[in-house]
Amino acid sequence: MSMKCLITGASGFIGSYLTEFLLGKGATVYGLSKQVERLSKSLDIQWVQWDILNRKGMAEVIADVRPDVIFHLAAQSLPRVSWEKPETTFQINVFGTLYLLDAIRAAKINPVIEVFCSSGEYAVSLDGRPIGENYPLEPSSPYALSKIAQDHLCVMYGRAYQMPIVRVRPFFIIGPRKTGDVCSDFARNIVMIERGLSDTLTFGNLDAVRDFLDIRDALEAFWVVAEHGIPGEVYNICSGHGVSVRDILEKLSSISKASFHIRQDPARLRQLDEPVRIGDNQKLCALGWRPSLSIDQSLQYIITYWRTVKKNQVSDINNL
Repeated sequence: MSMKCLITGASGFIGSYLTEFLLGKGATVYGLSKQVERLSKSLDIQWVQWDILNRKGMAEVIADVRPDVIFHLAAQSLPRVSWEKPETTFQINVFGTLYLLDAIRAAKINPVIEVFCSSGEYAVSLDGRPIGENYPLEPSSPYALSKIAQDHLCVMYGRAYQMPIVRVRPFFIIGPRKTGDVCSDFARNIVMIERGLSDTLTFGNLDAVRDFLDIRDALEAFWVVAEHGIPGEVYNICSGHGVSVRDILEKLSSISKASFHIRQDPARLRQLDEPVRIGDNQKLCALGWRPSLSIDQSLQYIITYWRTVKKNQVSDINNL
């Protein structure tokens, strides 16, 4: 019998890739999502329409599926939105996790539970050095604060009820199909320029330095943590190297098929930002994982994807 894996938030960027990855491992995959219209019917996945805030529905799904491994991805994950909707952010990220953990307890099962927290939980690195898992936590948005609450909830439940919960704190995972991040936004806008739909690329803070990791490397990391991570521990998911937004723009410009103007957009500047955020991945690497893809390979992967997207969809990301 194949391993049963359940993914909450399966229609999201990471979730959609993770479903494909787990199928490749021979697992039986159950994908939970509220966005049923975004679910891929071409994959051999057991899709479940599901609302993270429906406590009764959550208990029924867990009792019925009885998974061996759970990847808890479902979240309100946009810092900008969290300033506009802090209550909704806390409901989804904290209470949604609470309902999941209680459902697992009620079903009297003992699956490996990989909970996706956030690198946004960490305090600003004043000296720019890589941030390890023991670095102080200090949120810069309601989203990050909700993730700290989720994080501590998981630690408490793990200790109180001997639940095999392992947490991950992804930094900046990039790849095709993602929207709303700097790499994809730059690549999408460049493709719009190549197609004559625009002549200007807008940006926020070009001096910010971030730790970008290709989704393909990230998937391997998530799997390694599920297989070998120690319950109660937390692992950074990151490359261990920083790249400035300016470098991202220059690299994408070098592979662009058209020239363009650039302009700063104040709306893209965050209310609370930091100059450098790089993760320390030594703890993850100790489990046997290593990143294999360069930032140049990732950016080529992303812009190639946008060049295959239909013209009207490139200009309207809500259609994707």
